[in-house]
Amino acid sequence: MAKVSAEQLGNEPIGKLLIKQAVPASIGILVMSLNVLVDSIFVGNWIGSIAIAAINVVLPVSFFIGALGMAIGIGGSSIISRALGANNQPKALKTFGNQIALTLLVTVAMVLLGLYYTDSLIPAFGGKGDIFELAKIYYTIVLYGVPFLALCMMGNTVIRAEGKPKFAMNAMIIPSVGNLLMDYLFIYVFDWGMAGAAWATTIGYFLCFAYVVYFFLSQNSELKINWSHLRFSRLILKEIGALGFVTLARQAVVSLIYLLMNNILFNLGGEAMVAVYAIIGRMLMFALFPVFGVTQGFLPIAGFNYGAGKYQRVRESINTAIKYAAILATTVFIGLMIFPAEIAGLFLSSRPDMSAKELAMNAFVLEHTPSAMRMVFAATPIIALQLIGAAYFQAIGKAVPALLLTLSRQGFFFIPLILILPNYLGEIGVWISFPIADVLATLVTGYFLRKEVRKGLMEGNDSDGIHNHE
Repeated sequence: MAKVSAEQLGNEPIGKLLIKQAVPASIGILVMSLNVLVDSIFVGNWIGSIAIAAINVVLPVSFFIGALGMAIGIGGSSIISRALGANNQPKALKTFGNQIALTLLVTVAMVLLGLYYTDSLIPAFGGKGDIFELAKIYYTIVLYGVPFLALCMMGNTVIRAEGKPKFAMNAMIIPSVGNLLMDYLFIYVFDWGMAGAAWATTIGYFLCFAYVVYFFLSQNSELKINWSHLRFSRLILKEIGALGFVTLARQAVVSLIYLLMNNILFNLGGEAMVAVYAIIGRMLMFALFPVFGVTQGFLPIAGFNYGAGKYQRVRESINTAIKYAAILATTVFIGLMIFPAEIAGLFLSSRPDMSAKELAMNAFVLEHTPSAMRMVFAATPIIALQLIGAAYFQAIGKAVPALLLTLSRQGFFFIPLILILPNYLGEIGVWISFPIADVLATLVTGYFLRKEVRKGLMEGNDSDGIHNHE
């Protein structure tokens, strides 16, 4: 496997570099998303569509705790990228040590709270009626593995900040493949049902953790920390918190959206409507993997070159990332518009022994999912600008605008829309809230990104000529 040094982030042509960074990130996200997707297909076919709804109830809680690791990872990785760009190795090491200690402390505390409030949290997130018992089985087992997930998410962003995207890709592929194999073994062969699905997921988290530990202990990593680096630094924690809060706030809003959506849709159509949203939620995770891959690949490039004062390269990376992401988003859009019914059918069981209730639920899901999917993804071609724009502010360490732009789509626009429109339009009001929020957030992000580039990067033109000798 070819190594990519951090220095190459500041020297290679942007187009080639973005592909080199984005392709492994996209493959890693693809495999991770496929894991969630195929996991849901297995669960839907071997346990039932009610089980998909149960997992959808649990995801926001486990993902929020896992996102604590990602928030700490992305916040610290922004510091690490800029520190490596400025040849400040001691700060990079101290930051990484603080990331590890903080992730362990916070996630273990959150897991203990999550276990204590199990019976309150599950109904709050829509785990009502027939969904509750299956959701409780899955939730209890998966929560034990979430600290491993958080450490993986944190470590993965640091691996990418070092300029090692292929290793970051492997860290996502290994647990995903392991999870799917365990799914087959535990659900299909051993017939453990929902507990089998939960144990497969938890083992997948541990496999990821094991690989991340291997990477940092091997010669592949430039970050070799000792115990002194684990001692908290108030200034570093403050910077990690400010930048990582963007990611954490985004995931907190995602968890809130799951809470609202599951409850709103349960009231509109019961467990079957929650299952419709569960399928669409899987596609929101899976279908946009190449766009998220470009965004992940863009972050260390922009951060490193901004830290090195190479502003022309930063501008070029923004334009190239938006162009690549827009082309990929449009391709995804076309596929989703043409094949929504076929996609929905993948998640539904065709077992001959299904009860009348299960058959009715499957028929409802198959009838409602295609039109809902088309509405939800209607504005997909324009989301590249919103994602890259918000990521840029995070990459250069500007936490406040990064936070506001990241929250604009889901927090400032989407949540008010789903609280208002369903009261007048019912089910359709829920689904059209997605593209309306996409359009509004993209307009806002485009305005602020254009303003920042003109002000911050154009003024750095002269210094760029000094630093950039390509």
